[in-house]
Amino acid sequence: MVCLFGHYVSARLVLLIVMEALVLMLSAYAGFSFHYSGVAAAVPSQATVFALGMLVVMNSMGLYELDLWKDVHSVLVRLVATVVVGLGIMVLATQLVSSVNLGLKGLAIMAVVALTGSGLVRFGFYRWDRLSAFKPRVLVLGTGSRVMRLAEFAQRNHSHVVVGYVALQSSAHYVPLPSVLPRVAGDSLLSMVERYGINQIVIAVRDRREGGLPVQELLECRLQGVKVTELPTFFEREYRQVLLESLNPSWMVLGEGFRQGGFRTAVKRLFDVTASVVVLVLTFPLILVTAACIYLESGGPVLYRQQRVGQGGRVFTIYKLRSMKNDAERDGTPCWAKADDARTTRVGRVIRKLHIDELPQILNVLKGEMSFVGPRPERPFFVDQLVKQIPYYALCHSVKPGITGWAQVRYPYGASLDDAIEKLQYDLYYVKNHTLFLDLVILIATLEVVLWGRGAR
Repeated sequence: MVCLFGHYVSARLVLLIVMEALVLMLSAYAGFSFHYSGVAAAVPSQATVFALGMLVVMNSMGLYELDLWKDVHSVLVRLVATVVVGLGIMVLATQLVSSVNLGLKGLAIMAVVALTGSGLVRFGFYRWDRLSAFKPRVLVLGTGSRVMRLAEFAQRNHSHVVVGYVALQSSAHYVPLPSVLPRVAGDSLLSMVERYGINQIVIAVRDRREGGLPVQELLECRLQGVKVTELPTFFEREYRQVLLESLNPSWMVLGEGFRQGGFRTAVKRLFDVTASVVVLVLTFPLILVTAACIYLESGGPVLYRQQRVGQGGRVFTIYKLRSMKNDAERDGTPCWAKADDARTTRVGRVIRKLHIDELPQILNVLKGEMSFVGPRPERPFFVDQLVKQIPYYALCHSVKPGITGWAQVRYPYGASLDDAIEKLQYDLYYVKNHTLFLDLVILIATLEVVLWGRGAR
């Protein structure tokens, strides 16, 4: 993993993006060379802009989700869709800027080179991804309840291999028994590191008193070049979540992140207002058409108002296009939305799937009650319950809630206590590491959520 502006990104993903950027620039040069008979060297700026634009489209199509690599058919479909969208943008650009007019043959060559090159690069990465020899090998110290979530994630990760778990104390094992490595008398950690080819040790021991943690042995491993990492830091870096089971106040106070300040707040506010105005202008006709459809199906009101908890625990009124029947909560008791909820209207099912119902929240952003990107705000009724049942839940209220957020693009729609816990771990990652760069990453990922209908109910 590499840390870019406070956000952890897979090193393999960075390499893939760099290689595809080179392929896309090559495709642009090929198209310009054909159209202008070999003078493509005069247009590096157009090639760079084309490559950057295509990378944004590819990210929006979900092509940089590493889990997608398991489904080759889906990758090919999205690659073709990306090239089609890219060519459409290029055709539109030719109508506005004459210097990028490539003609049909030039565009065709650009498309063939981009699709072929990107396909070959991804095939190479797919084969490389299956070779565990190139992945860091991790040894986890501890088999208690703290490593349960790590064991679950380790089974489907792509960036490292968890070789096994070492029990330092006689206690119940919360990981599969075959994963617990045997440690005979006199067997040091260094010898186990050498035997299993370990690159990194993760400390997941809760009780470290009276020799519960082999500090001297860990130091020996560290001096031999083995990386030693605390479980919360490892989990945050590898899975971009803050693990609640291992969270403690000292790690939050003494660790990196949770940075706030006047300049950061001002930049985020400028970003919010700019993004909101642009999106409102682009989607205003869509909002009007949707409002008309809602009114024709079930009458008024078209706009739905609901109280939510925002920054500092302050309650505000959120605006949404109504997607449920007027008597959705006839008994007055709030309840979670469900899959295929019977309370949802026909228009509501469509606008929820495409997240069109969220667009009026731009008004909340312009009023300063919400941010464009941040943790999703919950209703006071649910917040009162969640604060009592989930440690550190109130930390989400240290920043403004958002229309979209890290939890929304990384986890499906939440409708239970377990879902709330899972989403909180993503939200805490955002609260800890939020920057303008992460906001842009989330916005681009949100396009994929909308395009492919993930996380809607």
